[in-house]
Amino acid sequence: MIIGRLVGEVAGLGTDHLLVDVNGVGYVCMAGTRLLSRTHAGEKITVHVETRVTENSITLFGFGTDEERAWFVRLQDVHGVAGKAAMAILDAISPAELMDAIALGDAKVLERAKGVGKKLAERIVHDLSGKPPPMGRFGKFEAASAAGMASAPVAAATGARGEAISALVNLGYSQSDAARAVARVAKDAADDVGVLVKAALKELAK
Repeated sequence: MIIGRLVGEVAGLGTDHLLVDVNGVGYVCMAGTRLLSRTHAGEKITVHVETRVTENSITLFGFGTDEERAWFVRLQDVHGVAGKAAMAILDAISPAELMDAIALGDAKVLERAKGVGKKLAERIVHDLSGKPPPMGRFGKFEAASAAGMASAPVAAATGARGEAISALVNLGYSQSDAARAVARVAKDAADDVGVLVKAALKELAK
């Protein structure tokens, strides 16, 4: 059985994991500080889960959003990046920052993650450059709520960026050029697909 999401109550917290009570059954999920820092015992929570099964164990990795879970999986496509390193990267860098770092070839951003050195950071940027951002389990990222936070579209800025990149690719631009242009204008443009596309087109025309 592969677990993809848990909705329940936080029964306990550890330094690198949390215990989620779902109708009386407790699930231990490995979690990073990004999720743990905004989670409190006794609260209702939705945890997006990536299940890893080996001969000797079943491990659940928990995230506050499905986008973080998707990037956790994508990062491990890179040789040398295992679960621990992927979790460290997502602790230090948001999905939006990660997308921009890859698009702009800025490996130094990834070096902010614990245990990620220059060579590994450069390999991640190189291997993932030009690839479309990961998608949610069922296409677009769904709305979700984390402990202490109201339900809202998950990482709306990154979602808008992804749609803007897709629109530019459909217009004939390469994935890497489109991602680079959107990353350059994203800080000054609103989190609106149309605005991002127009600003990126101006950037591409330079």
